[in-house]
Order: sequence, then C-alpha cells, then structure tokens
Amino acid sequence: MLAIFLKTLPFFALIGLGYWAGRTRFFTQEATAYLTKFVFYFALSAMLFRFSANLSIADVWNGRLVAAYLWGTAFVYGIATLVCYARRLNIETTAMEAQCAVIGNTGFLGVPMLTLLLGAEAIGPVMLALAVDLIVFSSLIVILITGSRDGRMSIGILRTVGLGLLKNPMIVAISAGLIWSALRIPIPAPMNEFLALLGAAATPGALFAIGASLASKSAERISVAGWLSFCKLVLHPLFVAFAAFVLFKVEPFEATVIISAAALPVAGNVYILAQHYNVAPARVSAAILVSTTLSIVTVSLWIGWLTGA
Repeated sequence: MLAIFLKTLPFFALIGLGYWAGRTRFFTQEATAYLTKFVFYFALSAMLFRFSANLSIADVWNGRLVAAYLWGTAFVYGIATLVCYARRLNIETTAMEAQCAVIGNTGFLGVPMLTLLLGAEAIGPVMLALAVDLIVFSSLIVILITGSRDGRMSIGILRTVGLGLLKNPMIVAISAGLIWSALRIPIPAPMNEFLALLGAAATPGALFAIGASLASKSAERISVAGWLSFCKLVLHPLFVAFAAFVLFKVEPFEATVIISAAALPVAGNVYILAQHYNVAPARVSAAILVSTTLSIVTVSLWIGWLTGA
C-alpha cells in the first residue's frame, strides 16, 4: 500500500504545485483556462489518438467491461438521485449532484496516471470508461436539465447532445485513432514523434491545470460535498467492483482498471456544466475540492487493494 501511495504521490504533488500557483496568483484564472484548453484540445487529444491508433477495436471493445462499468455507475447515480428526491431538490440540481457522484477525472487524471501505474495495456479499459462517461452520462445531464427547463423533450435537445459529442476533442481523438487503426495505415515516423512529443505534455499539463483550477474553488456546503465525495470515492468503485467481479465476471486486470477509474475524484468538467447552466456551482465546486483532496489517500487504497501491493 505504501509503495502505491509513493507512486501516486508525484501525480498529486503536481496537482499541489498547480494549486499553489493558482492560490498565489502566479497563475491567473485566465492562464489556467488557456492551459486547460491546450491540454484538452491538443496534448490530451494527441495522447489519446496515438494510443487508439495503435489499438484495434477488438483490443478496446469488451462488452462485459462496459456492462460492469455502466451498471455500477448507473446504480450509484440512482442512489444519489433518490437522496436528492428525499431532500426535495428540483430535477436540475438532482441531475448535477448525481453527475458529481459518478463522473470522475478520467481524462485529465485517469488516462495519464493509470497507464503509468498499471501499464500501457490499461489504456483500452480506461478509454471505454471515459467513453461511457462522455456518451451516456454527459448526454444524460444535458437532456435532464434542458428537458426540465423546456418542459418536454425535443429534437433541439438531441441536436445539442449530438453536436456536443461531435465537438468533444477526446471523443474525436479516440474515434479518429480507431478509424486510423482499422484502415491499417502505419503512422509515419515524424508524425509518431510529433504525437509522442505533444502527448507527453498531457500528463504534467493536465495535473498542473487541475491544481490551478482547484485554487478558485470554494469549500461551501461541506456536508453535501462530503456526501458526494463519499459517493464518488467509495460507493462508485465499490459497486463497479461488485458488478465486475460478481455480476459480469470481468477479467481481473481489466476489472482493476475500471474500478481504479471509478475511484477517481469528481471531474472538473462537471463544474463547467454547473456554471454553463447556472445549477449549483458552489456545491459542485466544493465536491471537486473535497473529493480531490481525499483522493490522495483513497485512490492509493483502492489501487493497492486491487493490485495486492
């Protein structure tokens, strides 16, 4: 367990460095926004394209794994939703809290950290978990909030969801890489080196950006943030583990990867949604801050237990 903690510590140290830079205003919010754009649109996309271009659909797709991750995620989403209904929250706030309970920082933290900790073969399961988050649950929150405000479902809502997916650089990079692989086109050496060089900036850039963005987060509504952090850091990986090991009998290594992905803290893009729709940004901000802080310990505990380290 100590060995895993020491391996994860450099990742969280980079987040801490970014937090210091943001807190001291060495990195302004504008600088953080531009760094995040660079990582999101360029560095991380290059990393995901290069990874997926060297994989085949057969290497990535695993129906049992998708079912296990989807079942575990949906179950916790349901628990968070029921708790919101018991507290008499409206549909928009309920959707936002449920999103916090299940959507982890898989793109910025999970992809670089899990592939380095668990090996390059972890990229396939990580990308599947990321795809489920982006395609299913990121679409669901848009449908729930927009539908609640309009009072009905419409073609416009589905158009918004579809365009959102088509414009997401992570979805585009993964899809383009898999298509490149399916066409069996070799990556030219200069292109491969370019992608490797650009993709290498994803890990430090993403972690630094996470920390710098946390500096602007507040710790309001701690009780709610604590509950949502418990859902994300404990219940989510717990139910994904149950689904993977008991219900769908996922191969042990792949199960380890998706459970580790489920154990990641609340994703920063949930706050972007909260700001965009003006739905509970303070509690989402607090959930991201609390869950990321606690995950320094909890992620190590989960990975240590899963790998027997």
